[in-house]
Amino acid sequence: MPEPNKTAYVFPGQGSQKVGMGRDLFDNFESAKKVFQEADQTLGFALSKLCFEGPEEELRQTINAQPALVVMSFACYKAAISIANQNKVFKPSFLGGHSLGEYTALAISGVLDFPTTVYLSRERGRLMFESGLKTPGSMAAILGLDETVVLELCRETNTWLANINCPGQLVISGSKENMDRAITLAKSKGAARVLPLQVSGAFHSPLMQPAADGLSAIINKLSFQKPDIPIIANTSARPLSTAEEIKDELMRQLCNTVQWQRSVEYMIEGGVSTFIEIGAGNVLTGLIKRINKSVKTFNISTAGELNNIVSQ
Repeated sequence: MPEPNKTAYVFPGQGSQKVGMGRDLFDNFESAKKVFQEADQTLGFALSKLCFEGPEEELRQTINAQPALVVMSFACYKAAISIANQNKVFKPSFLGGHSLGEYTALAISGVLDFPTTVYLSRERGRLMFESGLKTPGSMAAILGLDETVVLELCRETNTWLANINCPGQLVISGSKENMDRAITLAKSKGAARVLPLQVSGAFHSPLMQPAADGLSAIINKLSFQKPDIPIIANTSARPLSTAEEIKDELMRQLCNTVQWQRSVEYMIEGGVSTFIEIGAGNVLTGLIKRINKSVKTFNISTAGELNNIVSQ
């Protein structure tokens, strides 16, 4: 039987960014300030200022949003462990990240050091943006349809199932022309809502293969370590235990489905009863509650939320 009452850390992906994120952590925690300063130095420009002040259009760009979200999550994490009771809340059995969120898990589990993680997330964002320019595409969230219905819809429209987020919330991806057909078809099949996403390409589909090829060339020049904490892979919803498995996952992830619902279910089956979302927003907390209402969820994205969870 799995050990009960385990905790998992989960990290959000692109779309959770917001102008102003991290400013109160920077002002109140020296550990968080050092994270933002190190990121600025690594990238050679003031990413911290972009997080704190915007403009929003620039922060939303894939090349900026991806490293910004990794830095935000890592700053939250460093602030948390600087004041936490190590024997209480902050002792994870698993790490899980939604798409880009896997990169934060790399740094926290010791697979890569923080500067390398920031650099790699920036390159990932650049490559994904460039793939979107070569083959324009888009994504849309489909609410209220079963997975089997959405898979059939994808087959009919030459699009792909990009994210399985929770029951009744799936995301599809494809070329702009095919996505227009898919959105119309989804509505005709009874979708409660279809929400186009503000992204620069058909993420998590074969249209991202140029980005995967470019990322492979970069990854193969870097030194990866075995993770200290198991990371649940987006593509398989199973733990990654070696450096080679992680490299393969990072490349596969760009062109394949994010199995978020199955990842959360795997962690729950492994004894996790508490999920702590670390980083901007509370998207993952909402998804987890729709997957399993019995688990506890907490957010850490502000100094107030951090002090609240540590005091419990």
